Amino acid sequence: MQRHDFGYFIHEGVSNLFSHGFMSFAAIGITVACLLIMGTFTLVAYNAEMLLRTLESEYEILAFVDDGCNEAQTKAVGEAIARLDNVKSVEFITREEAMEAFEERNLDEYMRRNILPEMFRDRYAVYVNDLNQVKQTAAAVEAVEGIGEGNVRVDEDIAGGFILVRDVASAVSLALIAILLVVSVFIISNTIRLTTFDRRDEIAIMKMVGATNGFIRWPFVYEGFLLGLLSSLIAFGLQWLVYASVAKGIEAADTLQFLSTVPFSQIWKPVAASFGAAGIIIGVGGSLTAIRKFLQV
Repeated sequence: MQRHDFGYFIHEGVSNLFSHGFMSFAAIGITVACLLIMGTFTLVAYNAEMLLRTLESEYEILAFVDDGCNEAQTKAVGEAIARLDNVKSVEFITREEAMEAFEERNLDEYMRRNILPEMFRDRYAVYVNDLNQVKQTAAAVEAVEGIGEGNVRVDEDIAGGFILVRDVASAVSLALIAILLVVSVFIISNTIRLTTFDRRDEIAIMKMVGATNGFIRWPFVYEGFLLGLLSSLIAFGLQWLVYASVAKGIEAADTLQFLSTVPFSQIWKPVAASFGAAGIIIGVGGSLTAIRKFLQV
């Protein structure tokens, strides 16, 4: 392919983009809508994943220290737990701190008056790296000298629930994003096919005078590239506005304080790259799919 051919292809691609103004506008509008749907769902899934990770990081195994342990032995227990596999961090909680936490959760005045620090025990809150191994980690903590059998509290149902929700959310997100991408390519290819239909006679004549499929195809590839790139830029700008508005609304709502969103300033680069890549794939893929039928002359 000669160098001057690229100039011709780009010129034809840009000309086609503007010569079919309404259809180009329709193609861009449809692509923007598809990208917004995919982007919104992906960002919701990403924020849900981050929220789950935060909740997982706060999941703790409570290990109660034997009453017979002195201060040095209690410290040694914490050091031994910290050296175990899958243990991310260990936090020591005194019986006084445990009592204060209990009082904060229980507002009954009678219970608060009759609860003494001696009724509580020193303990360690153990945070893990992998919730899938929480049962094995709890058993290892229980085996540490100074803890003993029956002195470890772990809720495996909560850990299993976190794992199930995370796995289901990831699978559903990937499936829906893949489906939306395929649907987007199908829609844009049919939209571009309508613009190509008006030029079927021109394409047939070019084929008959000896033009190669590549020579005919490249202008449409550039047109699809421009459509996808322009659509991705518009969709990214709209996505940023929507995301910022939703994040601001969640932050201002008193009933949604348990929810948190990742600041868009932290994720805009991968989001922009994803939008650009998806827009170009949809535009170029749609163009190649649309032109294939008309090359069969």
